[in-house]
Amino acid sequence: MKMIAALMLVLQLTACGQSAPTETVESLAANPERLKELRAQCKADRAKLGDALCNAVAEATHKRFIGNGTPYTPEPTPKN
Repeated sequence: MKMIAALMLVLQLTACGQSAPTETVESLAANPERLKELRAQCKADRAKLGDALCNAVAEATHKRFIGNGTPYTPEPTPKN
């Protein structure tokens, strides 16, 4: 009986944890209208949306702006 009570307590505490954001970086980067809407909401009230979602919004914005990025390749120095 104690084992069942302990299991129920663990399940309840697990259910109370913060859920993962439903919006992924890839889905936000693919949907610029939704990204723009969430950027405005994060700017207005970040605490309401949560850090996880606002961080995903920032990363998606960066990904749309930079893309995959270009690795830095310096020009070879001339040898004298």
